Amino acid sequence: MNSATHGKIVSFIWGIADDILRDLYVRGKYRDVILPFTVLRRLDSVLEPTKQAVLQMKKALDASGIDNQDAALRQAAEQDFYNTSPFTMRDLRSVGSQARLKQDFEAYLDGFSPNVQEILENFEFRHQIPRLTKADALGALIEKFLDPTLDLSPDGLDNHGMGSIFEELVRRFNEENNEEAGEHWTPRDAVRLMTRLMFEPIADSIPSGTYLLYDGAMGTGGMLTVAEETLKHLSAGRDKKVVTHLYGQEINAETYAIAKADLILKGGEPGAADDVVGGPEWSTLSNDAFVSQEFDFMLSNPPYGKSWKSDLERMGGKSGINDPRFIVEHAGDPEFSLVTRSSDGQMLFLANLVSKMKHHTKLGSRIAEVHNGSSLFTGDAGQGESNIRRWVIENDWLEAIVALPLNMFYNTGIATYVWVLTNRKPEHRKGKVQLIDASGWFTPLRKNLGKKNCELSPADIDRIVKTFLAFDGAGASEHAAVSEHSKVFDNAEFGYSKVVVERPLRFVGVDAGRLYTAAEIRQLKETGKRDDNAAPIIKKVHRIGVAADPLVGRFEAEVGGKTRVVEYEPDTDLRDSEQIPLTEPPGQWRDGIEAFIRREVLPYVPDAWVDEAKTKIGYEISFTRHFYQPVPLRTLDEIRADIRALEAETDTLLTDIVG
Repeated sequence: MNSATHGKIVSFIWGIADDILRDLYVRGKYRDVILPFTVLRRLDSVLEPTKQAVLQMKKALDASGIDNQDAALRQAAEQDFYNTSPFTMRDLRSVGSQARLKQDFEAYLDGFSPNVQEILENFEFRHQIPRLTKADALGALIEKFLDPTLDLSPDGLDNHGMGSIFEELVRRFNEENNEEAGEHWTPRDAVRLMTRLMFEPIADSIPSGTYLLYDGAMGTGGMLTVAEETLKHLSAGRDKKVVTHLYGQEINAETYAIAKADLILKGGEPGAADDVVGGPEWSTLSNDAFVSQEFDFMLSNPPYGKSWKSDLERMGGKSGINDPRFIVEHAGDPEFSLVTRSSDGQMLFLANLVSKMKHHTKLGSRIAEVHNGSSLFTGDAGQGESNIRRWVIENDWLEAIVALPLNMFYNTGIATYVWVLTNRKPEHRKGKVQLIDASGWFTPLRKNLGKKNCELSPADIDRIVKTFLAFDGAGASEHAAVSEHSKVFDNAEFGYSKVVVERPLRFVGVDAGRLYTAAEIRQLKETGKRDDNAAPIIKKVHRIGVAADPLVGRFEAEVGGKTRVVEYEPDTDLRDSEQIPLTEPPGQWRDGIEAFIRREVLPYVPDAWVDEAKTKIGYEISFTRHFYQPVPLRTLDEIRADIRALEAETDTLLTDIVG
């Protein structure tokens, strides 16, 4: 099918909406009727040649008392779907009475196979029938979709062509609804970039075979279909034959219906549309449809800043959650928690994908996922978001992060980033993470689509992919390949130790060298008066033989006339914390933490110490710090010239006013 034919069919269907639905629906709701009707007309055309065979098979199965009829009816239809009603869409055009048409049309819908019924239910298409009937529009719609100009039969349109037309309709309707499109529709330019980043680095290594693709926030399924097309295109160019199976999960009923309909319309492998699930009960976070299943390639655009509190409650709350996707073993902790704040669950979608990586195949798995900027730094050390970053980076799965241009998506202008992960890093990438600032590589749109005012042209995408593949080809310094748009860092450069710095509690009248009980300390806190010059309160005396180490709070002091190792009660009002890079050089000291504390803390507060029990490891990624380009200050001569120009302009204005 050439592009002219494609455009003609799309325009014709789009025109049906304008002709018949203009006064019945607001423009943004045309899709509630047109999309399911397009699906029905295509399915009807495909089933027409085998209609009688299906009816005969249905009659025979009923006569034999066979209840499980699905497989036999699919076989009779020679498709993954069928219709056992006595009607085709052509039969319905001759019905004169609106009441009879409504009755027959509903019987026609009821005859479809369970997988098509699921699509109709999630579209909530039956809810539209009373309105269409009352307005005398149902018959007009049927007549329009049976127009000879609109040939949706397999003879006039192959499965791929039909899928392309359906996707184009979805795109147009979503652009009409740009205020909500970003919730389930990722612009095709962003998807193409993601799929190329996922496949091209290993394109020469992908052998012929079967590959599983997965999207845990499927939306309308566009990411999966573009990924499938990209993989097949790259493989065909290398004389490889690949078979793909698409898996997806989506909580929004309507967008799930679109995705499933698209897969059915495209045909492909038998049962291809049965591997996507969706609807309100199918939240990826609390109801994983693919437990313990692993995939070769995964990509997603999860919701940003969306609360997952209801999911958390269904999973037992923060203290009761035991999902192995989100409670993992890491860094010696068998219950390392990846559970994020309930106000934003986007990072959990990344953890979900990582949990489904293949670890026992040569290629392993590759992931591309879009996130907003908060995923780079939100969450303190030890909290879920930071733990996910730590888990991913310390396992050396993070390959690169690409900063996209602003205003790339339909309903938001915020900064977005593509995370690229793999558990089979090539040797030159091991222990490294590449950051690419592509925020300035875009092509302006002639007309805004909601907040989307730019796109990634093929040339822009080529530039990003070439930068990714070049890695540190421009030459690397000890820690980073310094360039304007691409920098390479050691994994540890994103990590830090968050240490708690304590200082002793001091009260007027405290006896130096005396051990105070917990009750006495409590009483002092209630009634005592702080004094920075008073003796520190001793809360513990260590047994003989314990070595003093003031850095971690074990001090030498006179107790009962003898030198002992003691611990002081900390003053919570003076408590502070420091973020110390994991790459902090130790110098002459035992580690970077000690070197930092001795250099930055003890010269100013000599009685401070580090509470080792409270030290936590965190990870954050700052694009701003790494790619910030300071604007040079203007010279004094330039400023002086501007001031004189303003003065001259002011003098002229005063002359004009005064006369």
